[in-house]
Amino acid sequence: MNYRYKALNPDGGLVTGSIASDNPRSAARLLRRQGLNVVDVKSEAETVTPGSSRVRQPGPRDVLMFMHQLCTLLESGISLEETAGSLAESAGHPFLTKAFSEMAAALRRGASFSEALNTSELNLPAYFYPLAEAGEHTGKMARAMRDGVMQWEYDIRTAAELRNALTYPVILIVSGILAVFLIFALVVPRFVKLLDRAQGEVPLLARFVLGMGSFVNEHLLLLGISAAALSVFMFYVFYNPDMRRHLRDFLARLPVLRHRMLESDIGRWAAMLATLLENRVGLLKSLELAQRYVTLTGLRSRLSNVSQSVRNGKSLAESLQDMGAITATGYNLIRVGERSGELPRMLRSLAALYTEMGRERIRRFLILLEPAAILIIGAVVGVIMAGIILAITSVNNISL
Repeated sequence: MNYRYKALNPDGGLVTGSIASDNPRSAARLLRRQGLNVVDVKSEAETVTPGSSRVRQPGPRDVLMFMHQLCTLLESGISLEETAGSLAESAGHPFLTKAFSEMAAALRRGASFSEALNTSELNLPAYFYPLAEAGEHTGKMARAMRDGVMQWEYDIRTAAELRNALTYPVILIVSGILAVFLIFALVVPRFVKLLDRAQGEVPLLARFVLGMGSFVNEHLLLLGISAAALSVFMFYVFYNPDMRRHLRDFLARLPVLRHRMLESDIGRWAAMLATLLENRVGLLKSLELAQRYVTLTGLRSRLSNVSQSVRNGKSLAESLQDMGAITATGYNLIRVGERSGELPRMLRSLAALYTEMGRERIRRFLILLEPAAILIIGAVVGVIMAGIILAITSVNNISL
């Protein structure tokens, strides 16, 4: 099979061409034997041409897997340059092959790992870059990257747990809404003629249900367009960062969700701050980076004021307490950590505490949500069926 390649020659110039080989890995090895630094290798069938679709970028889990491999290789004592080259050879995904090849080339030219990582096209969370700088300063790059990978893995796992927990209630609610709509659209209209014949003899509940069925049947197209527009709007909200932020801020004001969302954000902030401090990133820089991963606008504003207060000379615990950012338990843990020199460990404890509290609250919320949804949907269907039955039984009382 022929493979198209992009590579750098010993002078740093970009060369392209075609090479025959059994697979991309062996093609990359043949090119390296020719003194070329491989940037990209793909079969001619996969080569992107003008007007064709672009190569799909890998998902976060795919990149996370290779970052795990990077940490493992570094922990085994392999140099950064060899690690990047090995990952480029084993990636198998054109995007990852290109990214790690460029990192290896940058390291060979004398760039630092943090610079190579920053200029790569890998879609990494922002905290990886200061962690890489900290690893260079402390000589513990493997530990710094491992901490970043653990934090990223935690973020992905937490998001996945929330999505999985909400899947069944969302399916239940959507199915219930569709069932009610189908009853109004297909079943109830068959009894609408009773309204015209009854002349006030149909009970109020039956009249209401049959009237709703008549309305749905007469405006079916309009309701369908409205449902489609609502779906498009929800899709837009889901993929628009600003709209998601406004939605989170709105949900955080609801009594049922307020404490859970606040505790989740504080737990994420504390875990991130602990990771950065453990890798010798400065406190002010750590505070600046950690607050970026707070999703609630109000809490982020308070934490920004905390950073400014710390910059002005106050302790972290005192600044947090002045701004009312966290609970009394959090102040005490951070105060003890500052006095004992164990601030990262106390922040880890605080993160674990808030994370567990948040999970417990969301578990209780979901325990209540599922039966509540079943009861509400069942009640609506029951009311509709009661209205239909009343309309049928009232037929005998209709004047002919």
